[in-house]
Amino acid sequence: MTDIVADSGPLIALFDGSDGYHDRAVAFLKGLTGRLITNLPVVTEVVYMLDFSPQAQRDFLYWAEQALTLDTATPGDLPRIRALMHKYADLPADFADASLVALCERLRTTQVASVDSDFTIYRTASRQVFRNLFFAE
Repeated sequence: MTDIVADSGPLIALFDGSDGYHDRAVAFLKGLTGRLITNLPVVTEVVYMLDFSPQAQRDFLYWAEQALTLDTATPGDLPRIRALMHKYADLPADFADASLVALCERLRTTQVASVDSDFTIYRTASRQVFRNLFFAE
């Protein structure tokens, strides 16, 4: 059973049938055997991106309560998030992405689910590469 840290892209795709990654997101969730972990910055981003449909926003939040493990320690990660945003300013790394890198470091995992190619560039403080399971075959 693998813990996977989830970025907003797959979660948005799951609740937006017109998203190009929708079918992949559905298949990914069906095959999931571990916990899907995320944080409030990602939940906020998902709800914001689903603003085309208040029903989709509510459906996501209901599903999130049941299906996600929600990490609540982001405030303690703020110094690291700020450092990551500075380090990756040329991308630029946004708050949600930097918060996930910090979360992964704290949980000692490199397993992520993201549609964001920046996770091929990001590294942990110990220089570990992330493994994006959303695109794993």
